[in-house]
Amino acid sequence: MRMNRWLAGIAAAAAGALALAGCAGGGAGNDGGSNDASAKVLNIGINQLLQHPALDAATEGFKKAFFDAGYIDGETVKFDEQNANGEQATAVTIANKFAGQDLDLVLAVATPAAQATAQAITDIPVVFTAVTDPEAAGIVDSWEKPGANVTGVSDLNPVAEQIGLVRKMIPDAKTVGVAYSSGEVNSAVQVAIAKEAAADLGLTIKEATISNPSELGQAVASLGDVDAIWVPTDNGVGSAIEVVVQYAEKNKIPMFVADATQVESGGVMTVGLDYSQIGYQTGQMALDILENGKDPASMPVEMPKADAPPLTINLGAAKRMGLEIPQSFIDTADKVIE
Repeated sequence: MRMNRWLAGIAAAAAGALALAGCAGGGAGNDGGSNDASAKVLNIGINQLLQHPALDAATEGFKKAFFDAGYIDGETVKFDEQNANGEQATAVTIANKFAGQDLDLVLAVATPAAQATAQAITDIPVVFTAVTDPEAAGIVDSWEKPGANVTGVSDLNPVAEQIGLVRKMIPDAKTVGVAYSSGEVNSAVQVAIAKEAAADLGLTIKEATISNPSELGQAVASLGDVDAIWVPTDNGVGSAIEVVVQYAEKNKIPMFVADATQVESGGVMTVGLDYSQIGYQTGQMALDILENGKDPASMPVEMPKADAPPLTINLGAAKRMGLEIPQSFIDTADKVIE
């Protein structure tokens, strides 16, 4: 590793942040006045696996953490946003491109992008967001001691509680169908948790895997006669979730999902995560590295900071999928979509 260069970059970033604080009252441009022209401009690369609402929200949340800290987009912080369009090879190309640039830090959004970035970039800090199990994916040495130059925030969602919703809403359910990407470690981890939770509830998980989103329609159809469908935080499925929604509506199969953006896209309900907040939390970790000289190697991977995952319900989707939700349960929801 070219650690000397990395540490020098951290020191320069910290010095730049202090200079900005001195001239702007605690943050870059917080007073609305002019910035010190000699202050360091932070250059940050963003390697996002693909576009879909959850990952987009995570990226925007990350950037917001910098803006809230007083940085000005295009002036005191510059983001080079790249999208791999769901292609692992493209994520690798983006990571290699960033490795050859003079960047202060790189954000990797989603597990495959984080794997590519961690492998290609070893001399500057890398933070990840929307990664379910970074240790299982080989991105970090361990959750507590990541090692090397990489750390971030997991999006491991409350899978057991989500499967529990199936039992609450459909007491006589026996099978739950799950379609997911075979190449995504994050999905395999969630499905393993789902199987264990389902077994405890007397449910059986029926699986169908895809290698790319174009196979999703056939995979969902292969699930056959299931009582419910559950969609994990899978990037391939998430990018084509309308395919699952259409199948669920046509066949009157309630579709339970893993995050609130999927409810907004047509899922029935979830107790899930706020990806904007996950991204924001990742941005705070990045600021701690850049401004305070923290070492990613010793910064434990963080779980989402939330007292309890919010319950989101889509009443229109429930009606189209033939599910009647008790009013007493609706009254407990944090957000209800009509």
